[in-house]
Amino acid sequence: MHLNRIACIAALLAASLAFSPWVRADEAEEIAAIQARAQKGDVHAQYFLGQLYEQGLGVRQDDAQAVEWYRQAARQGHRDAQFTLGMMYTKGERVRQDDAQAVDWYRQAAQQGDADAQFNLALMYEQGRGVPQDDAQAVQWYRQAARRGQKEAQLNLGAMYAQGQGVRQDDALAVKWFRKAARRGHAGAQFNLGVMYAQGRGVRQDDALAVQWYLKAAQQGHADAQFNLGVVYAKGERVRQDDAQAVQWYRKAAQQGHASAQFLLAMMYELGRGVEKSGAIAKEWYQKSCANGDESGCEAYNLLDYAGF
Repeated sequence: MHLNRIACIAALLAASLAFSPWVRADEAEEIAAIQARAQKGDVHAQYFLGQLYEQGLGVRQDDAQAVEWYRQAARQGHRDAQFTLGMMYTKGERVRQDDAQAVDWYRQAAQQGDADAQFNLALMYEQGRGVPQDDAQAVQWYRQAARRGQKEAQLNLGAMYAQGQGVRQDDALAVKWFRKAARRGHAGAQFNLGVMYAQGRGVRQDDALAVQWYLKAAQQGHADAQFNLGVVYAKGERVRQDDAQAVQWYRKAAQQGHASAQFLLAMMYELGRGVEKSGAIAKEWYQKSCANGDESGCEAYNLLDYAGF
């Protein structure tokens, strides 16, 4: 049974089961055929059967059966099955959590060129989960995944270069990898690239480009980028000074629990900048800032509380 054929069956099963809890005769025949092929050692059928048992599509949902068929496929070198088992062991889903087992399966998939497995293996090395902590190994695997276009790996590899972690510090290479991920829409990379332009690290300092990248990240909900935009508008750095815009971006970040944004939003209310002046609302945001660990927020809250707000 070829991959394309299996994919077609999967689509048919998913579509039909979305409308009915029952399995039709033709679907039962297809599943029986898949089971027969799997039992004869067809690696693709084994992997697909694992998916059916995991999701309960056309068969009764059965975690043990799902893991068993994934394992059989993985032992035959099916890299998607290897990656799936790695994820299961990492999360402790359907199996007992086991970082060493996760690393073993990630490594097997990674050695076959699976970019997501390479990224996850790098994370395990960076965090020292299932293997001795090793930044140099983390960099090696991030690089392999990044070269295959894995955005998270590109971001993390950029961060390793920016910090000199596991590799010689190199801002230009950090910018290179941040830019690759940023151009593919990764909000964290867009924010980091904005920081590099703002600080002139690895690139010529350029506030306008910093703002452009902050904006891209902020529009995707990145709280630090939203906060930085608030600061930019409040100060009028390479944009027209605009308190209302500053408040807008502070609020977006503050609503995500960003303590510094909560503090500065409170200040805007206390001073009446970009919003109607309100000590009561300022006090609320100072309190939230304080609860999120901002000591200045605690002090400001106490002062307003003492003043009777």
